[in-house]
Amino acid sequence: MPAATSHIVSQLQRAIARTIYGKEEAIQLALITLLARGHLLIEDVPGVGKTTLAQALFEHTGLFRLLCPRWVRAKINGNGGRQRT
Repeated sequence: MPAATSHIVSQLQRAIARTIYGKEEAIQLALITLLARGHLLIEDVPGVGKTTLAQALFEHTGLFRLLCPRWVRAKINGNGGRQRT
C-alpha cells in the first residue's frame, strides 16, 4: 500500500476508534473489507457496538450501502428510527 494511502487509512482507523472503544480488530477488518470492495456482515451478541461501528463507518467513509431492517438503517442514518413521511 502506498505511504499516502496507508496514512489516510491509519487516520480513518483512529477516527473510528475514537467513536467505538476496544474494537480495533473489528475496525481494521471492516476497513480492509470496504477498501477491497467486499461485503461486510457485522455479527455479535446484543449490546457490543455493532450499530455504533456501522454508524462510524458510514459517517467517516460513506463507502457502503446498508442492507438491514428499516429501523436499524434509520438509527444509523440519524433520524432515531422514525420513518419519514
